[in-house]
Amino acid sequence: MNKHKTHELGDQMVDRPEQRVAQYNWAAIHEQLDRDGCAVLSSLLSRDECTAIARQYNEEDIFRSHIHMKRHGFGQGEYKYYSYPLPGVVSQLRSTLYARLAPIANTWAVRMGTGIQYPEMHSDYLDMCHRSGQERPTPLLLQYVEGDFNCLHQDLYGDLFFPLQVACLLSEPGRDFRGGEFVLTEQRPRMQSRPQVVSLGQGDAVVFAVNTRPVKGTRGDYRVTTRHGVSRLEEGHRHTLGIIFHDAK
Repeated sequence: MNKHKTHELGDQMVDRPEQRVAQYNWAAIHEQLDRDGCAVLSSLLSRDECTAIARQYNEEDIFRSHIHMKRHGFGQGEYKYYSYPLPGVVSQLRSTLYARLAPIANTWAVRMGTGIQYPEMHSDYLDMCHRSGQERPTPLLLQYVEGDFNCLHQDLYGDLFFPLQVACLLSEPGRDFRGGEFVLTEQRPRMQSRPQVVSLGQGDAVVFAVNTRPVKGTRGDYRVTTRHGVSRLEEGHRHTLGIIFHDAK
């Protein structure tokens, strides 16, 4: 059962995605990510934006590749990676969300002793990726139909990877589909995995740990390993926008 606090926008209506991102209480989001490894951003995208982005799935010229999960043992369903240049709203969200998440990533890096320093601007981080041979864009659109699911996995595409990513639900649960819930697991040292089911509404996004994150223990911080997936879709169609901040080899 999902017990995560949903972070709401302020009372003032804002039109641009970057303005919406600024309205969230990022100190509270940081606290929740430290505690749970994920946090929900309510109404990151409007209904109209969700519909417009989902319709892009049929525009072949804006994508660089089309993946059928079953062929690779990833589950059942499909997704497409965007090409550069990214569509406007996807590009805006990627750069704006990165700027808010980079301080959290840097705090985690210190706590885990990785020695990594993430720059303030996403363009500078992409320069780091490209210099390391990771030049292919990773934002993607996912499509599920009845019976589809996504196995637990990590989105690591090279030696460099940003420790947080975002998934935004574009379809409306109960109207467009049933089932198909976002699932996150954490493997703690010498313990069984802890599962979490995160309930999302249309336009809601979940921020979550990509690979490992620090957890405060009685003897200081220790690392947990995270994986994410999607449970089996019982009926309907489900589209999701995935925003990954590192590029791929």
